[in-house]
Amino acid sequence: MIITSYKKVNEYLLLNTDCGKIRLIPYSDSIVRITYSREKHFSPKDSLMIIWEEDTCANWSLKESHDKITFITKALQIDINKHTGAFTYYDSLGNLLTKEPAHGGKSLESIDVVKTVFDESTQIRATQSVDGIRSNATDYKKIIDRKAYHTKLEFIWEDGEAIYGLGSHEEGIMNLRGHHQYLYQQNMKSVVPMLVSTKGYGILVDSYSLMTFHDDMYGSYIWTDVDDEMDYYFIYGPEFDEIINGYRELTGNTPMLPRWAYGYVQSKERYKTQEELVSIVKEYRKRKIPLDLIVLDWRSWTDGQWGQKSFDPERFPDPTEMMSQLHDMNTKLMVSIWPIMASGSNNHSEMSSKGFLLGNQANYNAFDEKARKLYWNQANDGIFSHGTDAWWCDCTEPFEADWKGELKPEPEERMNINTQEAKKYLDPEYINAYSLLHCKGIYEGQRNTTDHKRVVNLTRSAYAGQHRYAAITWSGDIASSWDTLRKQIPAGLNFCVTGEPYWTLDIGAFFVGGKSKWCRWCDDKNIPAPWFLAGEYDNGCNDLGYRELYVRWFQYGAFLPMFRSHGTDTPREIWQFGEPGSIFYDTLVKFDNLRYRLMPYIYSLAGKVTFDNYTIMRSLAFDYRDDNNVYNIADQFMFGPSIMINPITKPMYYGKNSKKLSGIEKTREVYLPKGYDWYDFWTGKQYQGGQIIESKATLDIMPIYIRAGSIIPMGPVVQYTDEQLDAPIELRIYIGSDSCFTVYEDEGDNYNYENGSYSLINLKWLDDNKTLIIGNREGSYKGMSSYRQFKIVIVSKGHGTGIDKQINTDKIINYDGNEIQVTF
Repeated sequence: MIITSYKKVNEYLLLNTDCGKIRLIPYSDSIVRITYSREKHFSPKDSLMIIWEEDTCANWSLKESHDKITFITKALQIDINKHTGAFTYYDSLGNLLTKEPAHGGKSLESIDVVKTVFDESTQIRATQSVDGIRSNATDYKKIIDRKAYHTKLEFIWEDGEAIYGLGSHEEGIMNLRGHHQYLYQQNMKSVVPMLVSTKGYGILVDSYSLMTFHDDMYGSYIWTDVDDEMDYYFIYGPEFDEIINGYRELTGNTPMLPRWAYGYVQSKERYKTQEELVSIVKEYRKRKIPLDLIVLDWRSWTDGQWGQKSFDPERFPDPTEMMSQLHDMNTKLMVSIWPIMASGSNNHSEMSSKGFLLGNQANYNAFDEKARKLYWNQANDGIFSHGTDAWWCDCTEPFEADWKGELKPEPEERMNINTQEAKKYLDPEYINAYSLLHCKGIYEGQRNTTDHKRVVNLTRSAYAGQHRYAAITWSGDIASSWDTLRKQIPAGLNFCVTGEPYWTLDIGAFFVGGKSKWCRWCDDKNIPAPWFLAGEYDNGCNDLGYRELYVRWFQYGAFLPMFRSHGTDTPREIWQFGEPGSIFYDTLVKFDNLRYRLMPYIYSLAGKVTFDNYTIMRSLAFDYRDDNNVYNIADQFMFGPSIMINPITKPMYYGKNSKKLSGIEKTREVYLPKGYDWYDFWTGKQYQGGQIIESKATLDIMPIYIRAGSIIPMGPVVQYTDEQLDAPIELRIYIGSDSCFTVYEDEGDNYNYENGSYSLINLKWLDDNKTLIIGNREGSYKGMSSYRQFKIVIVSKGHGTGIDKQINTDKIINYDGNEIQVTF
């Protein structure tokens, strides 16, 4: 590629080449949009992921030498080779960030885009699968619809540079260097086309087609299947939080979830009746086990009406009364809804009559705004109007062609199976975007209906920008094993590093048993069990091996953005794992209580997500980018700025079928990032950073370390998140360096915060003179307590440790909203 000429056009730089043209737009000092086209005009299509709201771009300048053109902002410098078109990216000080190969890194390959045409000869066949009703079209035509391009964007990444992101994937890869990843939506794959580098930059690709990431000795590149042009954003940080801030500036603000969404979520496949749902919550309240949300999985509808958004009148005779009973017990309800509707249901008939169904005559067309509005109206009339609180938008891929067969297909084969099925019904250019638009319809529908309830939408797929629709993504129908638990940790971390902040999973895994459980799903014993029935514990919670695995999963889950148990094959309620006094039961209750004690910390972090574009669940490189020892650590992470979580991912007590294990040390290695001292949360013992230690990991303990220079606000043990909101706050101060923390509070479940109805209390610890400053309260909200009591605990060995409320506090401060300084 040779640069033949260039010019400044309005606020951007236009490069003309012998292979097309390239446009550079500085959206800000740190964000540059780069578009490469071989067409006469750049594409006029609106982006589905980008909603940049600024009217003007950043100032920039240009330098030229005999062999290059240099594009300069206050934060970035991009050198463009005149002879090859290769881009090299530097920070403002001239430090290399990344570069394209010397021959140039951008290429477009012209292709024909094929469209599927359905007509009167098309046949539709509906089948019952493990994952619900599926409809498949046959006897259709394929025609060439238009021209487009494969795109390929190449890089030369440095040795020792770590790359993260791309969404949630099941393989268990942390650092993407040296790996290949297909990007398409599937039951256990959620795609976000965003990369983040430890060199201090991110790359967001504005494409919705099949993509691949590739990095090995033969080259490093991002490839897209169908696009009008190459379009991406280079985002400079250099810190991960700054990169994510740029991502959210491009893709939109993350709304506040309600306070209750951060409490414990009880779910299983499935609660079948109104009476059962209510009785489960009563039992939680009777046992004084914290709970905020219970979930009604699929088949709330009448049998034979798959996907109908309503309650079966026989099993749920009075859903409004059911909601009243649940709310009286301070519990919310999430209901599963699907984009698939069976023929013969009222919802299906209405969608079909208006032409709002895709070619399989089962999935509604989420790309059609009118179809999205009708979908919301159906959900509102049949479910939300009864007082329900949250949505579970299941199967948002929305196709699952590989969810069959005895053998798990190889990655390339799975990619082909799934993407070909998606291309049959969706435009090949947009096969990854269904979930994004589906979530948009739910969010806009509820916001237009009421502002008294914040939107909560649990979804199995994701795409860039979905966070702005109050979406929480979970990792799909995983199978129970220690290996799965281990792989889920980097899956969640790579999802959150993309800028999408809310991720969760099925604690204990969805499929607990293996292929012997096939009879639950299929009456024909001659049909072989499919590959994904890969759980290792056929006896479920009766197996002590599974109980141990579940406890460890639960400990990890208590430190996810959403704390949620779900699955099939075995019950999931806490008392199913033992009774009070048993190690399993007591440990589950202990970590549930710990989650609730940390609620002032957690909800304040949620406020930072919305107001500061923060990320709660953080790979270690977020905060310790300068420590290359953390780059490949896949089983430790930060929960907010202060708490380091170290899940246990191997059995120590029991194997499968309750086989007792012996000779296994009840410890795990923990790396303490350098630059800080660290406190053992359970003992208060202090350690120097930059070392690996052996940490106690008995069944009732998951190693947790607190960074020196931290302030952690803790509340009392409560039964639900809105209980005792004015209770004293225990401030645990981990000395060793200066620290600060902002306590965020609001009304909990409406959108008044958008109009300034919230408060902030800034806390600051000055380590040299051992002084705590509680700043003037900023703001107010309805129901705010004008008086707060802070119980100060200076943590040391054996003092201010573990979950128990500290009885011997170091000082009690009665706070009326005015600044107080206290020296210790």
